[in-house]
Amino acid sequence: MNKSELIDAIAESAGLTKADAGRALDGFLSAVTGALKDSDPEKRSVALVGFGTFSVKERAERKGRNPQTGEEITIKSAKIPSFKAGKSLKDAVN
Repeated sequence: MNKSELIDAIAESAGLTKADAGRALDGFLSAVTGALKDSDPEKRSVALVGFGTFSVKERAERKGRNPQTGEEITIKSAKIPSFKAGKSLKDAVN
């Protein structure tokens, strides 16, 4: 499912126009992104009970290899977005 198909599904299930559903989805994505970018580490997650939790994880600096030369390189530490599915979502999929 791509974004336009998701907008169509939201519009149909919520009884909204496609334009309203698109704005609602964009608002949701903006709110989640804003929360994950927050400078306060305790506010860097969005928990939707039953669905799942969006959060930020820290990836430590590590050693790697350049595949072309075989030279060892250092891969910088990074913050990465993460999603952990909730019980209801896991049950629905299984």
